[in-house]
Amino acid sequence: MAQLYFYYSAMNAGKSTSLLQSAYNYQERGMTVAIYTAALDNRFGLGKVSSRIGLAMDAHIFDSSFNFINHVQQLKTQGRLDCVLIDEAQFLSKAQVRQLTDVVDELNIPVLAFGLRTDFLGETFAGSEALLAWADKLVELKTICHCGRKANFVVRLDEHGNAATTGSQVQIGGNESYVSMCREHFKALVWQDKQTE
Repeated sequence: MAQLYFYYSAMNAGKSTSLLQSAYNYQERGMTVAIYTAALDNRFGLGKVSSRIGLAMDAHIFDSSFNFINHVQQLKTQGRLDCVLIDEAQFLSKAQVRQLTDVVDELNIPVLAFGLRTDFLGETFAGSEALLAWADKLVELKTICHCGRKANFVVRLDEHGNAATTGSQVQIGGNESYVSMCREHFKALVWQDKQTE
């Protein structure tokens, strides 16, 4: 039975590397995969999944209007499809996550989604929230804070290197813009004793 997996973490935990390793494992066994990444993140080129350690593979791109069930069905008419892999899964809409459950349940194709759990304010992304609710398996990929504890949160840095506490939920960036931190250090910089709703 196929399942929907959500591999989540803060930044710099190796999500893209894990996705590329999974794709390689399937391909090494003569299986076919479909890789998708968000159109929003084109830091390494549109339609590319790239890891910080230098690995990369081509990918289909999705935006807010993309229909996964239609696209996967179309790919299946062209030949065998053994697995669907999603990078930047936090950018999925709730409807798209529902489509991915259909890929699993109706087409019997496993889906491995990789993404951030929360944004720079500690709030869940729509895609992550739906995946946390509906995935068959949740797998946390771990990275560490500068203090050595597990990093659960992402801090966005402004142009002066200070923690941002306001702004749009989506702002594409890498190590120059984001730092992964444990909850204690995240709270000290971002929440600063503010009451959360």
